[in-house]
Amino acid sequence: MRIFNSNGTRRVVLFATMILIAPLLFAQTGAITGVITTSDGIPAQSVSIQLKEIKKGTVSGADGAFILRDIKEGSYTLIVSFVGLQPMTKSVTVSGSEIVTSNFTLTENSTRLSEVVVSYNRGMNERIVSAGKVAIKPMDLPQSIAVVGREVLERQQILRLSDALMNVTGVYLYGNTGGGQEEIGGRGYAFNSSNTFKNGVRFNNGAMPEMSSLEKVEILKGSAAILFGNVSAGGVLNLVTKKPRFEQGGEISFRAGSYDFYKPTVDVYGPINNGQSAAYRINTTYEKSGSFRDAVKSERFYVNPSLLFKAGKRLSVLLEGDYLNDSRTSDFGIGAINYAIPDLPRSRFIGAEWSYYKTEQKSLTATTTYQLSPKWEIRNTSSYQGYGSDLFGTGRPNASSQFVQGDGRWVRSIQRSENQEKYFITQFDLTGNFKTGSIKHTFLAGVDADKYITDATAYTHTNASIGNKNIYDTINVFDLTKYKQRTDIPSVTAITTTRTPIQRAGIYIQDLVCLSEKLKILAGIRYTIQETTGGYIDSLTKNKRTKTSNSSDAAFSPRVGIVYQPLKSISVFASYSNSFTLNTGTDIFLQTLDPSYINQFELGVKTELFEKVLSANVTAYQIVNSNLAQTALIDANGNANNNSSIKELAGEVTGKGFEVDLGTRPIHGVILNAGYSFNETKFTESNTFIVGSKLRYNPQHTAHLSAYYTFNERSPLKGFNAGVIGYYVGERVGGRSTRVQVPNDAFRLIPIPDYVQFDASVGYSFQKISLRVKCSNVLNQLSYNVHDDNSVNPIAPRLVAATIAMKL
Repeated sequence: MRIFNSNGTRRVVLFATMILIAPLLFAQTGAITGVITTSDGIPAQSVSIQLKEIKKGTVSGADGAFILRDIKEGSYTLIVSFVGLQPMTKSVTVSGSEIVTSNFTLTENSTRLSEVVVSYNRGMNERIVSAGKVAIKPMDLPQSIAVVGREVLERQQILRLSDALMNVTGVYLYGNTGGGQEEIGGRGYAFNSSNTFKNGVRFNNGAMPEMSSLEKVEILKGSAAILFGNVSAGGVLNLVTKKPRFEQGGEISFRAGSYDFYKPTVDVYGPINNGQSAAYRINTTYEKSGSFRDAVKSERFYVNPSLLFKAGKRLSVLLEGDYLNDSRTSDFGIGAINYAIPDLPRSRFIGAEWSYYKTEQKSLTATTTYQLSPKWEIRNTSSYQGYGSDLFGTGRPNASSQFVQGDGRWVRSIQRSENQEKYFITQFDLTGNFKTGSIKHTFLAGVDADKYITDATAYTHTNASIGNKNIYDTINVFDLTKYKQRTDIPSVTAITTTRTPIQRAGIYIQDLVCLSEKLKILAGIRYTIQETTGGYIDSLTKNKRTKTSNSSDAAFSPRVGIVYQPLKSISVFASYSNSFTLNTGTDIFLQTLDPSYINQFELGVKTELFEKVLSANVTAYQIVNSNLAQTALIDANGNANNNSSIKELAGEVTGKGFEVDLGTRPIHGVILNAGYSFNETKFTESNTFIVGSKLRYNPQHTAHLSAYYTFNERSPLKGFNAGVIGYYVGERVGGRSTRVQVPNDAFRLIPIPDYVQFDASVGYSFQKISLRVKCSNVLNQLSYNVHDDNSVNPIAPRLVAATIAMKL
């Protein structure tokens, strides 16, 4: 969306200005008016205009016009400025009731100024998310959202998705299984691959996404089932990549840091044949690094090419490619001993040095948009994604009943698994604005269909010298020199390949009804059907194929919300939504289990205070899964059931919480953001786990506070900027929930300590060159990300990185 009106004429602007100043003609004080334009003649919106002597100011409108009223007779200095731009000054003299005209032409063109406006001048409640499929202002949306924009990604030197989420209230990293992926959660639920999107298309998060290619990270909290079908209850993430542009430009950078880390990045864009009908962008990077973990290393390559074609004013086609190849040492951390985190050095690696985890991800997406009219648009997105992973190494600590003993002795096994996934999707969305009488509507209707084909290959390893057991060697985690470790790579045998085809289709409709300027209702419903047919298991050792059972599920996902705005700066909302998750296994009669349905209620207030200088939001929610699938206590014959695949919908999980968000626009060069979240998610009914026990991995408290300062052009330190972010993660639990039906059950939860992490950064820019330095985990805090009891990964210690970049 263009920030500035490109075809307004000066005559219209002056006429509008005269209308604005007409009431002043009879006043005893004067006024100063004018128009601010960019170097290419485009009106400049939201630029600050100040009278130095009396500290009076305003901002330019969408047409670039401004007016300062009630100015007493005298001489003044008029300062025109915007954060990140060089200020301009003029001397003006006001006599009596005189109206003085003073126009400015900025040295920046409209594209550059647009970038700055987007980066610095949009408040927390003005950032529309593309994941919503239709443009709804956040103040009109009965849902909590968050956006981490490019300016934050750059100034905080974001390397991983978890770094960006330090800026988001109530969304957190809870696991780092195998060292090759980041497991994200929010509001008590995991954001798995069904909840992770890239440019609106589901994205397999088995590999860590590349952040250098991103324009922004969007988070829709709570249920998004009406838009995407069966997604979990906590929310969805949408990663938005940088797009082609019709002006030549780009950036090259080089980042180096602790533990032999280095990362060159190239980003170039521009028009094709200097025209306005086709543009390109190529973003690519290579990364290689050691680790604070002994013997652990990683290497990855990424490229993201894109092309944009415009056929006239109505039709556009965007083609986007995405390729990632990631290879790293498989690292399941330090393990647990009797469901407690052992006292081991943060650097201690207890796997085999040859262990690896490799992933390859590739996708091609085409987005076609056609403007039916100024108010109606139809859009098709079609995409293919291929994902492959290969994990090979020593087994996870405590897996396959090979527990780490109290004295540190651990018998290591071998594990290998391969997965190949193909994913196809096409979706059509019709969006528009219309009226029925005086009632305004913002309308969305759509259909989508997608298909997964997943092939999972399992391997076995046997040691003939010890009775064909899966044993590699023995180590002591406290003293790695106590036993001689093997260094050879053993042979393994592929035994089965399991194919799982899943296909889904959905149809949805939604309408934001503006009954008045103060009262709005958002309502919609989706119908989804999902089938698993044609699956099989190939026994590779017996050359035999066994068909797997077919299943089919369908569900409605309704959504309704109400928004009341007593003032334009205050929005009070309440909403209800329903989502569903599919269950594996069967009931006691060996029939497919019904889906589990999750009801969500949300209540909140969004405010824009002090003339939009401060945004303050408060949200409370309750999430109830009242038919949670759990292991059945008895089978169809009334006997005790020992088969974990036979289940019943007998559990309930209830999550409650609230979130507070604060954010400012630039205040004399300072930007502040803060947030706090409380969440308590427990089993409220269960035949399997202790009622009242907490769900694993979820911190009850999280908080963040960041400050960023840019020195202005009049400062001796002009060009410098600095920032700091503090991030708190409260206590949480890992391990395994104790089972009530198992006498003297050994399963227990693992307490995980809380921690506070501070990251600091400083930067300097001069013309086209910039230098940024970052120190993460300044206080060198120690905590862990824990998955079950078999992947206990310490967080990174204090790290230092520096990035030098040059604009093209």
